[in-house]
Amino acid sequence: MSLRATLTSRTLHFKEPARTSRGCYTTHPVWYVHLSDTERPGLVGIGECAPLPDLSPDALPGRYEQVLRAECRHVEATGRIDAGRLRAYPSMWFGLETAWLHLRAGSPRLFDTAFSRGESGIPINGLVWMGDFTTMMQRLEAKLDAGFRCVKLKIGAIDFDSELTLIRHIRRRFSEADVELRLDANGAFRPDEALHRLDALAPYGIHSIEQPVRAGQPDAMARICRQTPIPVALDEELIGVQSPEAKRALLETVRPQFIILKPTLHGALTGAAEWLAEADRLGIGYWMTSALESNVGLNAIAQWTAHRFGDDVPRPQGLGTGQLYINNVSSPLCIVGDQLWYRE
Repeated sequence: MSLRATLTSRTLHFKEPARTSRGCYTTHPVWYVHLSDTERPGLVGIGECAPLPDLSPDALPGRYEQVLRAECRHVEATGRIDAGRLRAYPSMWFGLETAWLHLRAGSPRLFDTAFSRGESGIPINGLVWMGDFTTMMQRLEAKLDAGFRCVKLKIGAIDFDSELTLIRHIRRRFSEADVELRLDANGAFRPDEALHRLDALAPYGIHSIEQPVRAGQPDAMARICRQTPIPVALDEELIGVQSPEAKRALLETVRPQFIILKPTLHGALTGAAEWLAEADRLGIGYWMTSALESNVGLNAIAQWTAHRFGDDVPRPQGLGTGQLYINNVSSPLCIVGDQLWYRE
């Protein structure tokens, strides 16, 4: 097989600023790898490399494209995707790996599943970005009106008392049976205040909270996971943990209730599968989510999710962010109610 890899780039523009506790995104630069086999003219596989500034371990300001082009040349020279070289560059690995899957499949249907055949959808959560009380309530009501019954709230950008008031107000109107509430703190709590805040949130029937304290404090996170009244999900904590041995050691130390897998950040599909294997071994739950990719990356993650879970996806996944952009790539993906569907 003789492979050729070329690149195109695109700047995605958010419909409205995406605020997190780390800052605010208004644009998102991404690169698309076009992978072809010179022995099979006319077939092209496309994968998305979408590093997030200030978060992705391989964002590489000012030289990302240079490094990505070098990795593309290596693929051309060797005819294979070299996991050993790419572990330090998860977004590049994801783009190259999924471009290869697309080329091999000869179709945007990367796997043959009920989802890719358009026979079943994947349940997803609605995402409510940070904002003031009124804005977040309006966004929540819009998600509920659209049919979502699992909603994730980004918290940590306004004061905690206001966020607690918002959650209290939600629960007065919608019971746990009506709406499953997930929270994402993006590491906004200090270790010495985290358990107190989790105790304050616990009466409101919270399904889980992502990354209550910032990453890189495994002992503090382990203590919180042992004592928490709310299930804790690791997200940013997984970034930069590359080898299977390091993944095993982290999960054995922290013992979270859930992990959340973003292939662009957590080691492409191969690396994410390594996390899944360790989570299964330790009885840790998980779900998949996107890292603000366009529809190209979202399609690959959704297809892989359906492939991993089969026809019975056990809980809502975080796969709806392709709708955040005004200039997204066209796609067979669509959201109907609270499910993601593949409809060619």
